[in-house]
Amino acid sequence: MRIGPVGKRRGDGKREGDAMMEGTRDSVESEGSGSEQPPAPPGRRERAARRRALASGYALLPLRLFLGVTFSYAGLDKLADRHYLAGRGDLQSFYAQTLAAKAHSPVGALLQPALHAPTFFALLIAFGELAVGLGTLFGLWGRVAALGGAALSLTLFLTVSYNVSPYYLGNDLPYLMAWTALLLAGTPYLSVDGYLARRAERDRTRGMTEDAVRRRTFVDGSIAAVALGGGGLLLGSLTATFLRRKPKPAVAGTPKAGAPTASGGGAVSVAVGQVPVGGSATVTDPATGDAVYLVQPSAGQYCGLSSICTHSGCTVNPPQGGQLLCPCHGSRFDAATGAVLAGPAVTPLPKYTVTRNGDRLDLGPQQS
Repeated sequence: MRIGPVGKRRGDGKREGDAMMEGTRDSVESEGSGSEQPPAPPGRRERAARRRALASGYALLPLRLFLGVTFSYAGLDKLADRHYLAGRGDLQSFYAQTLAAKAHSPVGALLQPALHAPTFFALLIAFGELAVGLGTLFGLWGRVAALGGAALSLTLFLTVSYNVSPYYLGNDLPYLMAWTALLLAGTPYLSVDGYLARRAERDRTRGMTEDAVRRRTFVDGSIAAVALGGGGLLLGSLTATFLRRKPKPAVAGTPKAGAPTASGGGAVSVAVGQVPVGGSATVTDPATGDAVYLVQPSAGQYCGLSSICTHSGCTVNPPQGGQLLCPCHGSRFDAATGAVLAGPAVTPLPKYTVTRNGDRLDLGPQQS
């Protein structure tokens, strides 16, 4: 008796049992194909898109580093400058620079409080620049730091460089635009802000409530801000204490014989001996209140030069080495003629007529 496979043959030559087994395999394969498969590796386009997104995220990092370093240095440099907090008697002090800017600024009336409390406002600006710089460098509350930087730059633009012509020679307007870009973008990469944001996302995925996430982020950010602010305050205080050479105090007493005097008619004069060859004496223009340098570039040749820089209205330093240097932006002027030796200034210093009258030098009107 021959024993064969169970099932009848179908028209296609297959037995019914074989067909049932194949159907079972097909159903199993179809069920397996519906299960989750591991994600396919990203293609070339996806990788390129990720690289572009990463590059755009880091695009403002060089600008952020530049602004952070520059403003930190600016604040420390002011605190280390012995002239900055010297007061009214120093033409390079914050008070003298503010007084000079007040006469030419469109917001000059708003500068009056700074003239009443110059030390407070001078320290406020210096430590403000330091705080903005450190906050930008560390990426802590980046938009707040950028807002502070923009406010400082706008203030300096309206008071110092507003009258610069053409406008692109001014320094403060480009800083204002740079801070605006950072204000819009924030500091999400290589920063404390970025770390706190990523940690907040992890906390949300772990099931932490939104209120708890926000509270934790705010508390930790505040602690970091207090620590960074305290470090900046300590750094600035140490700089002002140990790196700043204090000016010698003026000796009280009667004026010297050659000190500048004003006659009954308002004319200002100094003794000839007060203006050596290559040196200068400082007097005040009674018409404007601006300081004027009386110089003797060569023996017997006298002239007066305005101390107000034609670039942005800062007070230039007294003549030294035949030149007058503007401490704000580095313009240099010839001490004999007032001509521009180095920009960004493009207009020479205004000149005054000086007349010798015996052993006195009389300051005349400003030459047109």
